[in-house]
Amino acid sequence: MIIKNIIFDFGGVLMDWNPKYLYQNVFSTDEEMNYFLDHIATLKWNAEQDRGRSFQEATEILQNQYPEFSKEIALYYSQWPVMLKGAIEENVNILRNLHGRYQLYGLTNWSAESFPYAYKNYDFFSLFNGIIVSGEEKLIKPDERIYELLLNRYNLNASECLFIDDNYENIRTAQAMDFNTIHLTPETILREELQKFNI
Repeated sequence: MIIKNIIFDFGGVLMDWNPKYLYQNVFSTDEEMNYFLDHIATLKWNAEQDRGRSFQEATEILQNQYPEFSKEIALYYSQWPVMLKGAIEENVNILRNLHGRYQLYGLTNWSAESFPYAYKNYDFFSLFNGIIVSGEEKLIKPDERIYELLLNRYNLNASECLFIDDNYENIRTAQAMDFNTIHLTPETILREELQKFNI
């Protein structure tokens, strides 16, 4: 097994993103914040924006459903950068060390409307040979088609790729398609996992 290409997910791997970074300053208590994020502005709702739905449409849909939370819903995307706490420096340093030794690619579930902000403000994104953004492609992990798009667009062989993601469903799809994988959990030390692949 020869690894030629290393493919990174972004959120939870290279970027620390969490809606709580915004809403902890909006609601008076954690209980109120958690209710809002668990039942109203949910990750499932946000995933549709990662699939390509516009921020405007998403906001209006939710405001019509929950008019009593209209103001808080509007903040989700108008104040979106507050949710982006910053780079996960330990892993970004690893990325920098890999640059020039491996072909580096990004495969991310991210809205086409908000990804340009991250790309502009974090220089490490320029290290990638190519990036697939779900919102631009109207496809979202773990749909096999977005992995196939990555392989076809950049002429890659899955067995020569190492895919790193914090979502186990995304990892399972990659494994079924013959990718080598690292499932990044809070307990995982990426540097140690890479060493298992002689990287």
